[in-house]
Amino acid sequence: MKLKLMLLALFFLSGCGMLESTDTSGTTDRIDVEVTQVIDGDTIKIIYEGEEVTVRYLLMDTPETNHPRLGEQPLGKEATEENKRLIESGDVSIEFDVGDRFDDYDRLLAYIYVDGESVQEQMLESGLARVAYVFPPNTRYLDDFEKAEQIAKDEEAGIWQYENYSTDRGFNSEAFGQESSGNARPSTEEPIDGDCEIKGNINRNGNKIYHMPSDSSYEQTNPEEWFCTEQEAQDAGFRGVGQ
Repeated sequence: MKLKLMLLALFFLSGCGMLESTDTSGTTDRIDVEVTQVIDGDTIKIIYEGEEVTVRYLLMDTPETNHPRLGEQPLGKEATEENKRLIESGDVSIEFDVGDRFDDYDRLLAYIYVDGESVQEQMLESGLARVAYVFPPNTRYLDDFEKAEQIAKDEEAGIWQYENYSTDRGFNSEAFGQESSGNARPSTEEPIDGDCEIKGNINRNGNKIYHMPSDSSYEQTNPEEWFCTEQEAQDAGFRGVGQ
């Protein structure tokens, strides 16, 4: 009986150790990973726990390169190339925050490092990315990232050299090429069309759902499209939350 109890105790202790080796939520531990593909400026594929998974960079957004609706946006290719250059320059590791590990598209959410240096900070400081998708409690490095972004804004580098190209709703391709007047538009400014605040989201099952500002899930929703009226959303094939 005593032997069985000892074996059982050893089993639970070894199990706890295994969990601690991969569960970094709430810590700043980093996990070395192998990158299999650089998808764009803010997304990569890695081998994690024996499987290939897609990783979406936390607190950062870059212009699209192959979006089904937006297509290729200005500076999207440059952002992808810079991300690839950084990723291929050394050993890659990831770090989790205290909130959700995965987004609505089953992408792993993480901070990315190469030889201990933050890829997010370097992308933001280069002016090829903006601080975005700020969903507490995954905000550990928000202050650092905003400081890096401000450096690019002050230098009017990359996305910040064009007036109104970077907005809090993403990137406005129509504004590309408009020279800045010296005061780049901050990412926290109101949308270009203040009345179009309905978020259209396509979830992992392919369901099209629109979210009103009054919905409890509104702030956590990453929009694929924006609509000015519910009718406009419904005409595009989206349904309301709970419908």
